Amino acid sequence: MSIALIIGLGNPGPRYFTTRHNVGFWLVDQMAGQAHEQFRHEAKFYGEACRVEMSSNPFEKKRESLTSPSSMCWLLKPNTFMNRSGQAVVALANYYKIPVEQILVVHDDLDFPPGIVRLKKGGSDCRHNGLRDIVAHLGSNQFMRLRLGIGHPGHKDQVVNYVLNAPTHDEQTAIEGAMSAALEVMPLIVAGELNKVMQQLHSS
Repeated sequence: MSIALIIGLGNPGPRYFTTRHNVGFWLVDQMAGQAHEQFRHEAKFYGEACRVEMSSNPFEKKRESLTSPSSMCWLLKPNTFMNRSGQAVVALANYYKIPVEQILVVHDDLDFPPGIVRLKKGGSDCRHNGLRDIVAHLGSNQFMRLRLGIGHPGHKDQVVNYVLNAPTHDEQTAIEGAMSAALEVMPLIVAGELNKVMQQLHSS
């Protein structure tokens, strides 16, 4: 099934812009930039949103791509803090009648080291406050997740401070590499070619 809504998770404001918890924001910002679109504040969606058009196959030859179909999807950055992300998600999804199965959430993941990106459907909230709130608001966990590894500080008591601080230079480089890999296959994700995407991302 195609994806109609992509949510990048993060905390609003300059204090949090460079922090590990905001990698979801980073990715959708790059998506909007590549599509030459800009996010606009949407009060009714409790966040910033824009709509982008993407080619259904990023690996087509240029000549072939002129006649290839394209996919439209919404990008959303909640202006609520992370633990209230669901408020924004359900507002936009309900307004445009987007089913849970057509939603993709991009988020940081402590379970993977920087440089790793994984795609999955459903599952637990992985102790992630943003995911937990989205599940609660949607009443379902059957949305897609794009998980960008940020590593783990080593002890659960250090997690809050860790995610709310910026990655090291080497971590940043690795995260940017994972984001590039994700952006390469994003048109396939939007088009619903999820098995192809998993084969490519999960083989690295």
